[in-house]
Amino acid sequence: MKTNAARLLDSLGIRYELREYDVDPDDLTAESVAAKIGFPPEQVFKTLVARGDKHGVCFAVVPGDQQLDLKALAQLTGDKKIDTVALKEVQPLTGYIRGGVTALAAKKSYPVFVDETIELFDVISISAGMRGAQILIAPADYLRATNAKVGAIASS
Repeated sequence: MKTNAARLLDSLGIRYELREYDVDPDDLTAESVAAKIGFPPEQVFKTLVARGDKHGVCFAVVPGDQQLDLKALAQLTGDKKIDTVALKEVQPLTGYIRGGVTALAAKKSYPVFVDETIELFDVISISAGMRGAQILIAPADYLRATNAKVGAIASS
């Protein structure tokens, strides 16, 4: 099964592994996904959608065991105030549903901001653009594919 995110990586010549897992619609947490694919939660990165008061919509990518630090994200984006978008806005903005959001091949290209801990790993896991599939990828390749800016945007 190929997702749009996987097709994008293919077109860029980026190597990755697609890992499928059983979906529990009542538990879409990154920690649950991590357990199902055999990765520690800090190596499974979740993609959140945020909107700043100056620069608009962006993706924030943080480790599965951490929370998004909105103040740190605002500082990195240059916004005075930023917040995550309402769940009902996620699919219209990105083309993806909760539990399947990725910055790769989204409906529109938004700026991507990734927590600096991504650089601690040889391989990370991100959503493949649908529930039940993760992409395992080298952090440098993910950063290149998304043109992401890296900074400290997560907190425990």
